[in-house]
Amino acid sequence: MFRVLNNFISRLDSDPNPQSSGGYGGFGFQVLRNKSPELAIEPWFDFICEINGRQIDDPDPNLFAQEVRNCAGSAVTLGTWSAKGQRFRQLHIPVSAGSASLGLTLQWTPLSTTEDVWHILDVAPNSPADEAGLLPYGDYIIGTPEGIVRGEAGLGELVEDYLERPLRLYVYNHEYNVTRSLTITPSRHWGGSGALGCVLGFGALHRLPAPLQEPPQAPGETLFESARLSHEGPPTSTQTPQPTFLIPASQISSFDPPPPPRTSSRGPVAKHKPRAHHHMNPSEAMEDYFREGEQRSREEDYVVESKLNKEVPPPPKMGGPPPPRGTAGSPEKDRKKE
Repeated sequence: MFRVLNNFISRLDSDPNPQSSGGYGGFGFQVLRNKSPELAIEPWFDFICEINGRQIDDPDPNLFAQEVRNCAGSAVTLGTWSAKGQRFRQLHIPVSAGSASLGLTLQWTPLSTTEDVWHILDVAPNSPADEAGLLPYGDYIIGTPEGIVRGEAGLGELVEDYLERPLRLYVYNHEYNVTRSLTITPSRHWGGSGALGCVLGFGALHRLPAPLQEPPQAPGETLFESARLSHEGPPTSTQTPQPTFLIPASQISSFDPPPPPRTSSRGPVAKHKPRAHHHMNPSEAMEDYFREGEQRSREEDYVVESKLNKEVPPPPKMGGPPPPRGTAGSPEKDRKKE
């Protein structure tokens, strides 16, 4: 069933209508290298298909470079297509008057080249794929430095050529939005079926999806992992810090004014000293949040404890000693009440 659906979607993609083949005739300048880290363009995944509102239909790179030079001292608008989720977007990029260059290395390429990816669906334990570090579901094989791989059978033919030899692969993981290079040694003698020991998916149903907004949480991690209470010391881990979900300091001053002071059973709660919110950093704001929660918890615990202390003790068991003098249920205390 999946093969039939893949073939149906592939026929739709081969329709001569430009809108069904990427919207730009199926071609564009693929970005091979980006020397500007501040430029939000990813090599291999991004294609430039439009410049200043006009579709690029001429593969001559000199015409593209000339249009960029014409925008020196201002900005150029690029229409890009991304293989991650097959999405279009527009970028407004300032062009320096001195260099009049974007720092990109481009190549005229059909957009269909990004369809030659293999989705890792399952990995057998102790297989070559398992030893190489391939991850099920999240990993996609997008290419190899050993040559160009095209078509559904292209990867299988390459694997047969590298039996019992190391094979380098480029692998993209959409859960963490990273691309890495790994080495795998195909073998028929690892104890299972297949030379790689993994199940692969190919076709329209297994194209690169759009990256997730946030990386998945590993076991044991929390969203506020980097937030600490004031009495805790700095973290001792040397791992790369994970992004936190704290409020930027620049946005704190835009909040509504604080509510009136709260009251408890012991009277009004002391007011906090006003803070210069425009100088507060996210960690300080989170520490205040935890301190207020701790204070509120202590107040609630005090109220509950005081109520428990005022409860009347249960009556004595039948046949047990009489209650002490002056306690609830004793004859003397009952007479005093009367």
